[in-house]
Amino acid sequence: MPEDRILTTHTGSLPRPRALTRLHARRSRGEAVDPAEVAAAAKQAVEAIVPKQLAAGIDIPNNGEQGRESFVLYLRDRLTGLGGSSRRGLFADVKAYPEFEEELRAATGSRESASVTANLPAVVAPIAYVGQAAMEAECAEFRAALEAAGKPAAEAFLAAPSPGIVAAVVQNQHYESDEAYLSALSAALREEYAAIIRAGYILQLDCPDLALERHGAWQDRSLADFLAFSERVVAAINDAIADLPRERIRLHVCWGNYEAPHDHDVPFEEIWPVIRQAKVGGFVLPFANPRHAHEHKVFRTMPLAEDQVLVAGVIDTTTNFVEHHEVVAERLERIAASIGDPRRLMAGTDCGFDTSAGRGRVAADVVWAKLRSMAQGARLASDRLLG
Repeated sequence: MPEDRILTTHTGSLPRPRALTRLHARRSRGEAVDPAEVAAAAKQAVEAIVPKQLAAGIDIPNNGEQGRESFVLYLRDRLTGLGGSSRRGLFADVKAYPEFEEELRAATGSRESASVTANLPAVVAPIAYVGQAAMEAECAEFRAALEAAGKPAAEAFLAAPSPGIVAAVVQNQHYESDEAYLSALSAALREEYAAIIRAGYILQLDCPDLALERHGAWQDRSLADFLAFSERVVAAINDAIADLPRERIRLHVCWGNYEAPHDHDVPFEEIWPVIRQAKVGGFVLPFANPRHAHEHKVFRTMPLAEDQVLVAGVIDTTTNFVEHHEVVAERLERIAASIGDPRRLMAGTDCGFDTSAGRGRVAADVVWAKLRSMAQGARLASDRLLG
């Protein structure tokens, strides 16, 4: 971390070209799609997305998850044991508002996208990781794009999902217990995590389950039950990353990357004591959206560890408002006051802009305007906080 300025990054997915989105959508529906066509379109998209990030002022870019149909379901090609089907219910804040639910269905029903609720696999046999070649190819493709843009791999990141969110989406129909399933996922995903670190990148663990599933799969259970689940997930994460360098790992948590009331979200102060048990070098947390923008104050009484950084979401990924750079700077200043050291603060987004291909709510040209404003706001906050 530099001593004189606040770095900028984001949370993962970036808008995919329409042709690539159509390919991902068709694959997610189970249609036959030429893998070579998908790979060629993804490679071209990655080559374009890296310089666009740098031009927008992003210090720590990624590959935009261009080659993945979603932040989690791309693993259907990298894990054995999947088959059958899983079913995801509605989130509690959507069910609570029938008129909103109807409007949401109408708005998303005709969109060409990779579904987050249909055609979901389940685990029906032992889980094992078989994605070594695919992960190596993804890392190499990204490295080539970085080198072409003059950016070292050490200053870039790749994401991978946590065992908990995989277990929530790909439901257990094989293992004798959910604990056994989490353990198997931890062992399998350890290979993907290690491959990202081995390739020289920062590893971002995507763990929306540690907040989202409170009003999802655990909405009808007690808070204590949900926190016990979260503790099991964090233990599985710690086991998977035990041999990896802590300072090269950051962990992302959110309450779901969708525009909705979010008034059934679990408060951050309830889940942070569990989340902070993760043995990682930093956290990526959403503080731009209007439901959680105030919760950085939790760090005043339950601080980060002295060697940890915070990537603070100061840009909302569900609205086409372009945040003013002064707003970005003010958000960073408030959060810096709560964590006590602006040198351990980075500017980021609340979540990805296109977490499942075609599902993003923000138009592509607006995405880049938002990222440019974030970079401008981070420079302004750096001048004020670090001179």
